[in-house]
Amino acid sequence: MPGSDPDIPTIRFGERRLANGLRVIVAPDRLAPVVAINLWYDVGSKHERPGKTGFAHLFEHFMFQGSGHVAKTEHMAIIQGSGGVCNATTYFDRTNYFETLPSNQLEVGLWLEADRMATLLDALSQENLDNQREVVKNEKRQSYDNRPYGSFYERLMAAVFPPEHPYQHTPIGSMADLDAASPEDVRQFFRDWYAPNNCVVSIVGDVDEEETFGAAERWFGPIPANPAIAPFAAPSLPARIGREVRETVPDAVPLVRIHFGFRTPPFGAAAFDALEVAAQILAGGKGSRLHRTLVRERRIAQDVALFTLPLVSGGSICAGWATARPEADPAEVEAGFLAELDRVAAEPVSDDELARARALIEAGELAGLGRVEEVADRLSQYATLFDRPELINEQLPRYLAVDAEAIRAVAADVFRPDNRAVITFVPQAAGTGAAA
Repeated sequence: MPGSDPDIPTIRFGERRLANGLRVIVAPDRLAPVVAINLWYDVGSKHERPGKTGFAHLFEHFMFQGSGHVAKTEHMAIIQGSGGVCNATTYFDRTNYFETLPSNQLEVGLWLEADRMATLLDALSQENLDNQREVVKNEKRQSYDNRPYGSFYERLMAAVFPPEHPYQHTPIGSMADLDAASPEDVRQFFRDWYAPNNCVVSIVGDVDEEETFGAAERWFGPIPANPAIAPFAAPSLPARIGREVRETVPDAVPLVRIHFGFRTPPFGAAAFDALEVAAQILAGGKGSRLHRTLVRERRIAQDVALFTLPLVSGGSICAGWATARPEADPAEVEAGFLAELDRVAAEPVSDDELARARALIEAGELAGLGRVEEVADRLSQYATLFDRPELINEQLPRYLAVDAEAIRAVAADVFRPDNRAVITFVPQAAGTGAAA
């Protein structure tokens, strides 16, 4: 039961839905004189249409380019001048805007967010579109195209999800699609998705609950809803890829790195919780199985990783890699990595391993729940994805309830040859061309 363990904090919050559909969540926390404001819009790269990819991410940039009453780049300047910080992120399932401010500046933050929700299109111009399109293209060059191993993310998503599924393309989008975008395309995307009834606002910190609901009503209440927003329906997705997918990528990389991807149950499923605990046992720090076996004992890998992505539309992905040491045989590194996954699927993990994984997860969760900005983000996340912000008090007990059999079962279901993508990056001179 949430809250039954005295060592696990309970986040207390209230929520209301305004007449225009905006969901407002307020969680007072008087520990420090700060307040976090966190908006989740229920629009991400999965909502994009073919030929119009990258728009959700583009809007993350546009939202800082001015609105009806705020000049270009002034949003960030006002937040910083008020003693706060702000940023935004784009993901497959959502776009997120957030700021942390001194608590006496709460209404400044709410006004800024409401103004761009209501009047962003007043500032949209061809010049702004051209400018931000180039910013996004440069971001892709820096983070994907010109970074060693940088294309692994796009390649793994394309291998694990079929072409008809919206997770097949990453939020960075297609540069050709962005080049073809017109101001009217961009305006329509905003009209389709940026509305109060498609948004959750979470406010956490040194605030009075009733006063904060009143402030949210003042600033956001007059913004009209968009009655045309339809619930997102993802295409059906088989539980497994159905085959092994392999690709070799000659690239400007210093060492061979083997990337792995597996299709998994979606975030929110009990099996996903068990897989996250399994990932801690396999690759959570220097005491994990993969690091101990491949890096410390056999000394054939430079580094290892294994992690899950919290995706909700039909399935998700577990991904990882092993970087081969210069003198090692990459085939031996791959075999050693997969052997550890097979071992988790074949036999229960030890009590000591399970206790260590639980401790690592608990430490991370408690650290997050101790920060107002993280609490605000999680309340928005659980409300947007599951319509249940109270999951903030249930997720850690769920992790701690995962047992050895649940880990073995999910590993056996996920870490299968017919559910595996293997993308091997090799130094340019060692390769003869990419192979699917």
